[in-house]
Amino acid sequence: MSRVVQKFGGSSVADADSIKRVARRIAATRDAGHEIVIVISAMGDTTDDLLDLAKRVSPNPEPRELDMLLTTGERQSAALLAMALSDLGVPALSYTGSQAGVITTGTHGNARIIDITPGRILASLDEGNVVIVAGFQGVSQDTKDITTLGRGASDTTAVALAAAMDAHHCEIYTDVDGVFTADPRLVPTAHRIPALSYEEMLEMAACGAKVLHLRCVEYARAENVPIHVRSSFSDNPGTWITDQSVIDRHRAEKGQVMEQAIISGIAHDTSEGKITVVGVPDRIGTAARIFHEIAAAGINIDMIVQNVSRIGEGRTDISFTLPHADAGTARAALEAIRDEVGFDGLDYDEDIAKVSVVGVGMRTHPGVTARFFDALAQAEINLDMISTSEIRISVVVAAEDVARAVQAAHTAFSLDAEDEAIVYAGTGR
Repeated sequence: MSRVVQKFGGSSVADADSIKRVARRIAATRDAGHEIVIVISAMGDTTDDLLDLAKRVSPNPEPRELDMLLTTGERQSAALLAMALSDLGVPALSYTGSQAGVITTGTHGNARIIDITPGRILASLDEGNVVIVAGFQGVSQDTKDITTLGRGASDTTAVALAAAMDAHHCEIYTDVDGVFTADPRLVPTAHRIPALSYEEMLEMAACGAKVLHLRCVEYARAENVPIHVRSSFSDNPGTWITDQSVIDRHRAEKGQVMEQAIISGIAHDTSEGKITVVGVPDRIGTAARIFHEIAAAGINIDMIVQNVSRIGEGRTDISFTLPHADAGTARAALEAIRDEVGFDGLDYDEDIAKVSVVGVGMRTHPGVTARFFDALAQAEINLDMISTSEIRISVVVAAEDVARAVQAAHTAFSLDAEDEAIVYAGTGR
């Protein structure tokens, strides 16, 4: 018998029939002799509906009360799934994040997991129950208030539970058959990737791939938890996320000794905007002051470009990208130090997108950058910003060009498949 954590996203439990289908899958896994812990998201668009309701009641809801409201979505689906399993003769108990022992920081809306004390879950498993945990939530270690972990963070709950309970692996069920070489909604000819390293999946998640939450992959790598991404709508094999050495060893055992593919996939992100600080005095410490203020406001930035100082003026422009949701806070923080720093003004462009090529194979293959840029040039797509890592190249383009850019890169690296990918529900989680 092995212990497995399974996570089902909102599209997998969107309605009563979907919940019953998920219950049958869980029952089959249990009948195969496994101990199962389930992490579940809110049904369909429930979280968005609750957010809309909150904003109709209060334009600026208190973060603590918003967390109290939003966590009800996952609790609802957890209880309903327990009922469906009971009707199949499978004993099941549902728990909130706090009841399951998910201990977090006190930051409402974006708390981080500090610890998991799974004693209650383990006791329920010993009694023969399937345990269902409401994802995306926990309890603050200091205040004992209910907290949420950020949108999409049920993935992180699942991996953290798998690590805490020494599970064999963590299965993430979604509405596509695994991780694809590009978003199949944008590139129908994208194909499923059988296995990816933690490193590659981290880059793809950070660059906008929605199939896995970034912090989930970080946690999995740190705790060495294998992740199996699968569709809850089919029995197809999915994608394994694990250590690169495990992937290489498995290939060798199967006689598949071959070079690593140059590029594993193309990711895109339309959730960011670009702020340009115009006319910044070109002197030591100015950039540090700007980004210290951004950090103090609790904002994560992505790509940064500083122009060459204008001859005779001693001034330059600094551009950086950040989430749309943080743009207002960032601009207010920078305006507060405008006189101190002495810059001329701020520009904000929300109509941008990031396109990235990711693959460990580019470490040993020169010419990846040239091929990527050639493809974008042939598609007549202008590049605004460029950023690289050892296994990633990212560019910022106009938002209206993102689909063409992704498709051009996908074709340039010979990633197109003959058959079209299947998207079963349409949300990506």
